[in-house]
Amino acid sequence: MKAIFVTGGKQYYVAEGDEIYVEKLDAEAGKTVDFDQVLCVGEKTGTPYVKGAKVTCEVVKTGKQKKIRVFKYVQKNNFHKTQGHRQPYTKLKVTKIVG
Repeated sequence: MKAIFVTGGKQYYVAEGDEIYVEKLDAEAGKTVDFDQVLCVGEKTGTPYVKGAKVTCEVVKTGKQKKIRVFKYVQKNNFHKTQGHRQPYTKLKVTKIVG
């Protein structure tokens, strides 16, 4: 069974057994997290959410992605600025979809 759920302001299309990266959650590795903002389960769609549907995931790990370089430049003003950014994430494994 497949489902679409919302977390961190983004929508994720998953099936049981999938591993996904989402915005950082307050959960430790090994814990389970339930998402009840499910937009679609199989052929059922919600308005906006499907009642009684939920996606259960296991937290695999949390961490930071690779560093990206942000370079700002304004011509004719001698302005240069370099910044780095590492986005935090949580890796989840989908264990069960109820709907």
